[in-house]
Amino acid sequence: MNVSLRHLSYLCAVAELGSVQAAAKHHRISTSSILAAIAHAESEFGAMIFFRMASKGTQVTPHGERFITAARSLLHAQDEFVQRVGPQSYATPARVRIGCFRPFSSLFMSALVRKFVDATGPLEIELKEGDVTELYDWLSDGTVDVVMAYDIGPHYPGSATPLCKVPRHVAIHADDPLARKKEISLKEIAQRDLVLLDMPHTEEFLMAAFDILAKRPKVCFRSRSYEAVRSAVVLKFGPTLLNLRPSPLVAADPPEIARRPLQEKIPAPQVVVIDVYGHIKPAFVRKFIRVAHDFFSDWGPENFAVTTSENRKGLLIPPPNQHVRTSR
Repeated sequence: MNVSLRHLSYLCAVAELGSVQAAAKHHRISTSSILAAIAHAESEFGAMIFFRMASKGTQVTPHGERFITAARSLLHAQDEFVQRVGPQSYATPARVRIGCFRPFSSLFMSALVRKFVDATGPLEIELKEGDVTELYDWLSDGTVDVVMAYDIGPHYPGSATPLCKVPRHVAIHADDPLARKKEISLKEIAQRDLVLLDMPHTEEFLMAAFDILAKRPKVCFRSRSYEAVRSAVVLKFGPTLLNLRPSPLVAADPPEIARRPLQEKIPAPQVVVIDVYGHIKPAFVRKFIRVAHDFFSDWGPENFAVTTSENRKGLLIPPPNQHVRTSR
């Protein structure tokens, strides 16, 4: 039966008020609109729903009573639906599930989550750390609400909001003679044994920088752990090529590590927030993106180029207590 909820509300008003004119006045529409709704509903229903009596006005037929009763139930269900779902578009869920590229977890995620909770209110954060394939799967099957990653690797479902560009740099032992230079060239690194962050897609992305020399360095130590790579540099296995630096709020470098920019200007990857909602994002996702953008802005332009953000206004709420759960 092709009858809209709006038309059902017109018919229920006629049944309750006993008059087409009264129903039209109640809904602030013309009587012709009410009459058209009645005619359409009766045509779809296959029976007369109302009849008019000179002394009693518009009355519901016995067969029409069943229609009106069902219509009232449907309109009540609509009201209940709006009451339950309407506030959810503005409210933050009790638990927000965030997926992140695994190295991000030890570099800055806890500090970013702290700022998000401070801006939002009481909630539980579930932080899932994974490689690009795992992040793709979690976003696709709804395991996480948002993903933080680089804009390299697979084409994620949904939309990506860029936060900042992260130029590659060299992390090297502070005692190494190259650490005295303001910039270090790829040619100088290619002559050394290299420590490598060996994540899917990351290895090829980092090593491809050396292809302009037609010579890649020998890898002497590789690990999927950012902390293990940093420790290998401290223990003088060799320098490493990296993108992000650790936040000083979370994991400041030991004094044995010096970080220097690359002499060559090569394309920089971007840190992005990815979600499946496109341009119609829930309020809590929009707030997370604003907080993440502000977080990188506060971190400092000397580390990366922060992407211009639009529509960054939002209500910030005082900090509460919260629980943070990490799963691997």
